[in-house]
Amino acid sequence: MRKVTVVVASHNRREQLLQTLPRHRAPVILVDNASTDGSAAAVRARFPQVRVLRLPVNAGAAARNVGVALAQTPYVAFADDDSYWDGDALEQAARALDRHPSTALLAARVLVGPTAKLDPVSAGMATAPLGTMPTQPGPSVLGFLACSAVVRREVFLAVGGFQPKLHVYGEEALLAMDLATQGWGLAYLPSLVVRHLPVPNGRDPAARRRQQIRNDLLTTWLRRPATRAVRDAARALSTSDGRAGLHDALAELPWVMRHRRRLPPHLEAALRRLETSQAAVG
Repeated sequence: MRKVTVVVASHNRREQLLQTLPRHRAPVILVDNASTDGSAAAVRARFPQVRVLRLPVNAGAAARNVGVALAQTPYVAFADDDSYWDGDALEQAARALDRHPSTALLAARVLVGPTAKLDPVSAGMATAPLGTMPTQPGPSVLGFLACSAVVRREVFLAVGGFQPKLHVYGEEALLAMDLATQGWGLAYLPSLVVRHLPVPNGRDPAARRRQQIRNDLLTTWLRRPATRAVRDAARALSTSDGRAGLHDALAELPWVMRHRRRLPPHLEAALRRLETSQAAVG
């Protein structure tokens, strides 16, 4: 598979990496987020074909940007340390992107756990609330799961990739908006399959919720109307995690004001249709 490179960003997940890395059917770049569990050394020893770069600090999702910059293929697929691209998915993705030059990102179907349960995000995409453009290979989307996306390398780099300020959790939404703002298509292609094998990892769920709320608020404030930004901030006050996330987001308000760019009206309308569809199915 010479047209696709798989970029994996990881932090302290050595055992998961040793299980999933050999399952990818394309060259792999591992960007290690300053792990302390010997991940980088273990991968170098077991899989010398994998290019490993260990960062001095944990860059979160932005570590993927480093991997994309290092890649030399026209397309890049993302994977987490607990996921892998199944079967000939990457070959299919390359062919689809070759045939659809206006598409910048493909989102795959995600099957979770040993029972291969369909991820709810994939189920939502399959309903195609935004329809299917004739120039795209599948239903249009305005979001994705990072572990199941294939992107055009040059386009990804041109829009800046994942925003470092968001670190992790919910980082995909802003990138999806920025790709669409530049006129690129994003499509769900269910024939592409990603297996996701999450395991309990001891990470603090409350801290994750706080970070997710922070990032959702920052993304809204950066791209959505002021009325929506105020509404979401007020809604965050209803829970302790929400208040903590709002506190963290407010600390970044000067940065938000410097980088705020409203979405074009047609994309704002599309996001509202998506939200209405999501609310209808719970």
